[in-house]
Amino acid sequence: MFDTLIKHDKNREILDFYATDRRATTELLKRETFRKVIYEPACGQGHIGKILEEWGYKVKAEDIRHRGYGNGKEVDFFTVKENDLDIITNPPYFCANEFLFHALRISKEKVKIAMLFRLAFLEGQKRYELYKEHPPKRVYVFSKRLNCAKNGDFDKYKGSAIAFAWFLWEVGYHGKTELMWIP
Repeated sequence: MFDTLIKHDKNREILDFYATDRRATTELLKRETFRKVIYEPACGQGHIGKILEEWGYKVKAEDIRHRGYGNGKEVDFFTVKENDLDIITNPPYFCANEFLFHALRISKEKVKIAMLFRLAFLEGQKRYELYKEHPPKRVYVFSKRLNCAKNGDFDKYKGSAIAFAWFLWEVGYHGKTELMWIP
């Protein structure tokens, strides 16, 4: 499935590997608690997973391309059939919708799914339909921009003009979405 979604643009890393700013995960963990073992299906070099471990979580870390962190196997998330672990990830943006739909489809009731998306993920007709059926429980908007570095090269990419937010779902939740800000 993953291969059919890839559209290469010479200005982007081929599998959309943009490493997550350390602050993103830390700020999420200050505000949310998760089950003891967390699934990170787009683990890259461990920018999220290593922070989770520092906070005492165990991490099931996989990625479609092994980049030195995780179980060492290359696992296409779209081949995973079921999940009972909370998920925290920064998915490839070119397939963000599909990544989220798949996570919701395979996860059991009460599983938390936290995905770091561009703030613009709030808009769009397809997402409107998704939000009606599966509203996020909370959205945490970063008021100060995060730096998600292409290919994990934080020395080369010092800043970003993109606004990000953590979108948090709890499978089975059907209430209103709470919007919060992170300074």
